[in-house]
Amino acid sequence: MGGDCLNYGCVPSKALIAAGKQAHLMESGAAFGIAPTEADVNFRQVMKHVEATIAAIAPNDSVERFTALGVQVIQEEASFKDHRTVIAGSHEIRARRFVIATGSSPLVPPIAGLEDVPFLTNETIFSQTRRPAHLIIVGGGPIGMELAQAHCRLGSEVTVVEALTALGKDDPELTAIALQNIRSEGVNVLEHTKVTRVEKRGRSGVRVHLEDADGNHSIDGSHLLIAAGRTPNIASLKLDRAGIEHDRRGIKISSKLRTSNRRVYAIGDVAGGLQFTHVAGYHAGLVIRALLFRLPARENRAIIPWATYTDPEIAHVGLTESEARKNHRNISVLRWPYAENDRAQAERKTEGLIKLVTDRKGRILGASIVGANAGEMINFWALAISRKLGVRDIAGYVAPYPTMTEIGKRAAITYFTEATRKPLVRAVVRFLRRFG
Repeated sequence: MGGDCLNYGCVPSKALIAAGKQAHLMESGAAFGIAPTEADVNFRQVMKHVEATIAAIAPNDSVERFTALGVQVIQEEASFKDHRTVIAGSHEIRARRFVIATGSSPLVPPIAGLEDVPFLTNETIFSQTRRPAHLIIVGGGPIGMELAQAHCRLGSEVTVVEALTALGKDDPELTAIALQNIRSEGVNVLEHTKVTRVEKRGRSGVRVHLEDADGNHSIDGSHLLIAAGRTPNIASLKLDRAGIEHDRRGIKISSKLRTSNRRVYAIGDVAGGLQFTHVAGYHAGLVIRALLFRLPARENRAIIPWATYTDPEIAHVGLTESEARKNHRNISVLRWPYAENDRAQAERKTEGLIKLVTDRKGRILGASIVGANAGEMINFWALAISRKLGVRDIAGYVAPYPTMTEIGKRAAITYFTEATRKPLVRAVVRFLRRFG
């Protein structure tokens, strides 16, 4: 109960990241006149902190809570018998509607020798009680990069191997800032590098053979983490019996989250698309509206935000600059740096920027942030895009001073800078100055 997020994903990873952040803060006080101190990390206690965090949240998702709410919880693996019947253990359930919310699991790529080498995934790495001496991570996406920086801050040597570009799904202008900081802390990030095979080294180590533009070479590590993506949990569902179309990316759904079997909905990771806990929650709300209240419910991916919890954080909602250029004839790209924000200067968190993309009328199409608290700050912009607000709305609201969120208002105001240079506008100002 609670799924991947509670047990193996968001919750434990953010708890580990928080521990790494505390260690990093102890070593980063010089700029404030505070003598830096090398953190003495007890990795076993760090993992107890992770376990305690899971335990504190688990009651919200427990069998007991849902049973008390009147839900019948059957703890068995389910599969379809036909178009409107599901079998789970000794239970045969015939229903008017079904919702598939089985999530996803770590994707294990076909790497030669992997079957003979002990390796970790996000489902097993949080059970480690000894700090990895040298953690090699295959995959430079959000999971890989978050865990790489956290382990580095906790004292491990870390190497990330990415076949393409690290954090490649986000705006490269923003990821460059995050990756520069991650590398400066000691994480070795190898981009455009292919893992050709792996093998055991000694009693418990691993040797990873690589291929890049310079040829073939290898690196040795103590632990191997596979963070190469996710695969939908559909193998045991016997979807064909229910006439539910699917492929390797997941179950095919309509914009109303219905499968090819109109009795069945699919939500969250198993439905392909964006794989985030808040997306599954959003999907669930849409399905409830449709099933219980017969209200129109259609997925709108344009309003879904996401965040990567590296340091600095990366957050985004709406269209990226490249997507906006494809879909709109005229756009404006507005930026404001953290370095021009007073609160950021006071806290010495000046790395980063906000980037807004608008159409020709000033409506906000997308927002991206890299910097301190970006994951918190993107909430405001998710609301702005969902309500179809424009830069005039943002410029008109009052932000408390000094806060980092002011960078958004400052970026929005730059939209009007070009207008002040237009001859007509300047002529009107001159006229009002003289006769107004």
